[in-house]
Amino acid sequence: MYGWTGKIIRVNLTDKKITVEDLNMEDAKMYLGGRGLGSKILYDEIDPKIDPLSPENKLIFMTGPLTGTYATCAGRFNVVAKAPLTGTIGAANAGGHFGPELKFAGYDGIIFEGKADKPVYLHIYDDLIELKSAEHLWGKDVFETTDLLLEENEDDARVACIGPGGEKQVLFATVMSDKDRAAGRSGLGAVMGSKNLKAVVVKGTKSIGVADKSKFIAATMDARSKIDVNGVTGKGGGLPTYGTQVLVNILNEVHGLPTRNWRESYFEDADKISGEYLAEHFLIRNKACFACPIGCGRVIEIRDGKYKGIVAGPEYEAGWSYGACCGVGDMDAIDKANHVCNLLGIDPITMGATIACAMELYEEGYITKEDLGGRELKFGDGEAIIYWTEMTGNREGFGDIMALGSYRMAEKYGREDLSMTVKKQEMPAYDGRVLQGMGLSYATSNRGGCHVRGYLTSPEILGIPVKLDPMDIEGKPELLKTFQDLTAVVDSSDICLFSTFALGLPEISEMLRTATGMEVSDEEVLRIGERIWNLERLFNIEAGFTRKDDTLPERLLKEPVKSGPAKGKVTELEVMLDKYYEVRGWTEEGIPTEEKLEELSLDKESLATV
Repeated sequence: MYGWTGKIIRVNLTDKKITVEDLNMEDAKMYLGGRGLGSKILYDEIDPKIDPLSPENKLIFMTGPLTGTYATCAGRFNVVAKAPLTGTIGAANAGGHFGPELKFAGYDGIIFEGKADKPVYLHIYDDLIELKSAEHLWGKDVFETTDLLLEENEDDARVACIGPGGEKQVLFATVMSDKDRAAGRSGLGAVMGSKNLKAVVVKGTKSIGVADKSKFIAATMDARSKIDVNGVTGKGGGLPTYGTQVLVNILNEVHGLPTRNWRESYFEDADKISGEYLAEHFLIRNKACFACPIGCGRVIEIRDGKYKGIVAGPEYEAGWSYGACCGVGDMDAIDKANHVCNLLGIDPITMGATIACAMELYEEGYITKEDLGGRELKFGDGEAIIYWTEMTGNREGFGDIMALGSYRMAEKYGREDLSMTVKKQEMPAYDGRVLQGMGLSYATSNRGGCHVRGYLTSPEILGIPVKLDPMDIEGKPELLKTFQDLTAVVDSSDICLFSTFALGLPEISEMLRTATGMEVSDEEVLRIGERIWNLERLFNIEAGFTRKDDTLPERLLKEPVKSGPAKGKVTELEVMLDKYYEVRGWTEEGIPTEEKLEELSLDKESLATV
């Protein structure tokens, strides 16, 4: 067996029963691993209508066939469950070293079911698998938890855990690994907390075989050479030099940087929160995940002032949500707020955007100083983003309401229109009125407002693989389908999405073929991605989602951009959505046709037997 280890751990937390099962290889070949295989297991084993925080939900940690090999950027793993924030199928992935370590221990994934009666953690050391008490860890932050677990177990093990945010079931709590790597979106950390599962500690000493070593090395070196010379990923390129924050000024220049809860699309202080500014004033060194030649992570130092200290630098999305979205141009405060998110285990995209929504609700008179315990909450307040992050992660005061996310918070005041969400998940840092393809991507994402399910920013702004006019809608539905299907392959192989700035389907397919021995064409690999996308769609339909949920906030549909080259534009969603459904082979209501399901082996007969 190559690529996959062929083993899955199943942990019933209710009766503390642990079993090791053989991987269903037919499913593995059809869904690869990671997001795809995790979603297939979830679809098979739970009712999509369940409460995400009930014991009936399952929490799945899943690696891909390339995880832990020396395929380029092959350091990721996925966490899959029904998502508390959205009610959709949820899959979030993280880099670092936890995923490879799980493969080195001999396992492709872990399925957690039920609920422990007291806090526990799972310890894995090759063939030794045991549940241990985590009562002494409950209430501790991510960094404290990680340090204590490494003291108690192997000091070179890898830890994935939740912080107080997950324990208290903040609806956008994260699963953190290596302290600052996050499976961040949709609240899967809250599912972990609902099961009284504090952490997973893993140490492995085994190797991962590949089908054709010489051809696999050749495929990997070819991919590496293309990453090394690419203007975004290569030496001296945007990501190694400035990290993901390099996008701040780029988006701001086209007036596509959502500002002050998306009321504007240009931030006058963007240069103060940019990747260039971070590199000049804060950067100590780059940080890379397993098998990564890019090194986009930032280790930074806030050099003086009350927030002084060495922390992980914010990614573009976190820097935007706390920065432009909240009208804050103070990089010290943004860095500190992002660090608090890592400590507490909560998603900074949703957190910052929720604070921005609350700022507008306060400005409009819906939220009062009394609600906020005598505090004010105004755009531009750097102290406020830190304070309300702490309050939310601990569910204290008005933070208990913020812990529900911006949609449910705004709904409380009858102003859901001020929540910049899709399917109740906050949209990231690209204005869909300026980037029309990204607007469609948000609306159709299977996990709610999300930029990494179909990253059309790549062609619309960066010109990769071709430069497209961001304001033109022609051809966007067709291209989005391809991007979404390819991303499903990337997430299921469990390589980093950033590698696709330099790599395309041929390079990814060749690494998969030579690692696993699967005799599949490039087109057949892309068809796997399409199968995964449609399976996720089926889950959401059975959970109650319809065409009406494939939409955007009114602000994007009715309030035109105020400045820049897209001045006067709104997102032309409905025209693109009709075409998108047609390209997907779905009905006008967004339901996959019987013909499409049969073509993808997703018809009832196939799902019952595969």
